[in-house]
Amino acid sequence: MDQSLFTANNVWMMICTALVFFMHLGFSLLESGLTRQKNTINILFKNLFIICGGLLIYYLVGFGLMYPGEFNGFFGFAGFGIELPENGNSLSYADGGYTYWTDFLFQGMFAATAATIVSGAVAERIKIHAFMIFSVIYLAIVYPIVGSWQWGGGFLSSLGDYFGEEGGFHDFAGSTLVHSVGGWAALIVIVILGARIGKFGKDGKSKAIPGHNIPLATMGVLILWLGWFGFNGGSVLSADPALTSLVLVTTSLSAAAGGFGAFIVSSIKFKNFDVTMFMNGILGGLVGITAGADLMAPIESIAIGLISGALVVFAVSWIDRLKLDDPVGAVAVHLFCGVWGTLAVGLFGEKAGLLQLLYQLIGVTFIGVFCSVFAYLFAKIIDKTVGLRVGKREEVEGLDIHEHGMDAYADFGLNDH
Repeated sequence: MDQSLFTANNVWMMICTALVFFMHLGFSLLESGLTRQKNTINILFKNLFIICGGLLIYYLVGFGLMYPGEFNGFFGFAGFGIELPENGNSLSYADGGYTYWTDFLFQGMFAATAATIVSGAVAERIKIHAFMIFSVIYLAIVYPIVGSWQWGGGFLSSLGDYFGEEGGFHDFAGSTLVHSVGGWAALIVIVILGARIGKFGKDGKSKAIPGHNIPLATMGVLILWLGWFGFNGGSVLSADPALTSLVLVTTSLSAAAGGFGAFIVSSIKFKNFDVTMFMNGILGGLVGITAGADLMAPIESIAIGLISGALVVFAVSWIDRLKLDDPVGAVAVHLFCGVWGTLAVGLFGEKAGLLQLLYQLIGVTFIGVFCSVFAYLFAKIIDKTVGLRVGKREEVEGLDIHEHGMDAYADFGLNDH
């Protein structure tokens, strides 16, 4: 490999890093648009905190936990902070795909994404400082340890050794390692938090609480789709033309199919064309393809997307029947479609087979149990100490005024006198 190719690889990875960073704007718009006006500042504050706090905590401990070097496959720690290794900016680092600095920043953006998933699910009733504490702890401990099991060379990456076979768990860009990690935490915390006031009537039936700005939410979805070109495209870990092109094609086809799957199923089920279901179907298709975007043929990515979109509709209904409240559908999109997309690696594509499906099932189970247990412990400790949920008055009047002392749309539409 010559210097020019190394430079091209690194530039592509830096562009992908920027695209993943841009996804945080998408999450901000989506979450604020799908929630009520009185909680807009709260949503924006949480998303700003996640990217700032996420990067800092990933610098301090996350990167060292996720990429510990030689370790026992379950837990290792390379040390606090980051320090340029001897070959960090040379052709010999990461097979010439990128530099050490680019490696850290790209992975740091992924880490922040996992916490953003929780933000939408717990919207409109969680105390801001409780959310910040939970996010920091979860990002510092759970996300990087799970990541080390696969991307850091841990036991999941070589599961075949335990069966006397080759291969192991496969998660190309994080259907499980990012999205389900955030999805499990979101599910556990909304169980502990309870539903928003007015979400379920005395008869137990779910009542819609409309978001205040659907155009804003739609913009967020389209920005997220754009950002996914960096999320999945960057996971090639180089600018390899053939594989990068394939990944972008499978990613986009799955997203499009996810939107169609959700819109068709929801129109049959609810007898209307629900744009929010359409939006979450697109996101479900993106999450679903993320584990196997490098392995799928175009037709297989369409199948994964269609099933992901349909799954979102049924998951949203199922979550409602359990009387759980997820204002933006984060659990349906990131947990359900994350698990489905991970298992789909054993059903479709180059690695399809019963043994691979077993590897995928083992990985999903280990990660699900680990994330759920620790999310529960962290959330319960926070609930018993500082408290998770705001008071009734704060929730009814809005978190913007009570937790932030301001209004997102102050005097909007009013005449000054």
